[in-house]
Amino acid sequence: MKKIKVAILGATGYTGAELVRMLVRHSHIELTTLTTRQYVNKRFSQVFPSFLGICDLVCSEYKGPESVDGDLIFSALPHHESAPIVKQLASAGKRVIDLSADFRFKSLETYEKWYGEHPCFELVSKAIYGLPEIYRKQIKDAQIVANPGCYPTSALLPLYPLLKEGIIELNRIIIDSKSGVSGAGRGLSLKTHFCEVYGGFKAYNVTTHRHEPEISEQASFIAKGRVDVIFTPHLLPIKRGILSTIYAFLVKKVGEKEISDIYKDYYEKERFIRFFEDDLPSIEGVVGSNYCDIGFRINRDNNTIIIVSVIDNLVKGASGQAIQNMNIMFELPEETGIDIIPLYP
Repeated sequence: MKKIKVAILGATGYTGAELVRMLVRHSHIELTTLTTRQYVNKRFSQVFPSFLGICDLVCSEYKGPESVDGDLIFSALPHHESAPIVKQLASAGKRVIDLSADFRFKSLETYEKWYGEHPCFELVSKAIYGLPEIYRKQIKDAQIVANPGCYPTSALLPLYPLLKEGIIELNRIIIDSKSGVSGAGRGLSLKTHFCEVYGGFKAYNVTTHRHEPEISEQASFIAKGRVDVIFTPHLLPIKRGILSTIYAFLVKKVGEKEISDIYKDYYEKERFIRFFEDDLPSIEGVVGSNYCDIGFRINRDNNTIIIVSVIDNLVKGASGQAIQNMNIMFELPEETGIDIIPLYP
C-alpha cells in the first residue's frame, strides 16, 4: 500500500511534537515536512533530543502550499494564524486537520466574541468538527477537520449519550475541569513557570475561558436545543492530563443500571472510550494514551448525576484525536499509530 504523505505545520510545539511521536510509528504514513518559525534548518532531533535516530527531519519554514509535501496537512498553529494558511492549502486541494479553534464554531458571532475577527469564515461551513465518536461519517469525506479543544473533548464525550437520550436538564450543567500545565502550550509564561505552579492549585479564566462557548455550541447541536453550561477550568501542578467532573440534573428518576446501559449502548464498540462501572477513573490511567475514561454516580437525594471523565490533554485532547481523524479520512483502522498503552505509576 502506498504510504500517505503527511506534513505538520508548527511541529515544535507540544501538540506538533506529540503528532511526530505517534506518527513515526504509524505504519501507513510517511512524514515529509515539519515546519517551524523558531527552529528553521535544525533537525527535529536537535529540538527534541529524545527523537535522535527516530526523527531527524530538518525543520523548514512554511512559504505557501508549494513548500509542503503532503496528502494530509496537520496545522498545529495558533488561532488566527492557522485559518489563512488552511485557506491556502484547501484552495490547493490539500486535506487539512486544524488543531486551532479557527474552524470549530458554526456561529460567526460566537467566534468573534471570543477570538476576534475571522480571516475566512466562508470556509467554516466546509469544516467538520472532529469528534470521531459523534461525527465519524462526516469526517470520512471531509477536506477540513476542526480538531476539538481538550476541555470540550473531556466534557462532550461523557455528556453526549445523556443529551441524545434527553435525560438531563439542558440549562443546569456544571463542568469543573482540571488540567496539567502542558495545556497552556510550550511558550514561556510566568503563570506556568515551575515555581509558580509546583505545589499549588488554582482556578483560572473563570467565566472567560474560550472552551465554554465551544462546549455549549456542540452540546446544543447534540441536544437539538439550547444548552448552557457553567465551565470552570483549574490548573494542576502536573505536566499532562485533564479530569472533568460534570454535574447535571436528571429530568426523571433513573437508576444507575439504566445510565450504565445507555453508556454501553453508545460506547461499547468505541475503541478509545472506556466505561468504569465499579470505580471512577483517574488521570494516571490515561496519560500518554488516546483513551477517554468515563464513570458516574447518582445522588438520589437531589436527582443529580455526577460524571467523571479523564483524558490526556495532548493525546485524546489534541494530537491523538487528530490522528484518529486522519485514520478515518483515509479509511484506516482507527487505532493505527495511536494504540498506546497508558503510562502507569
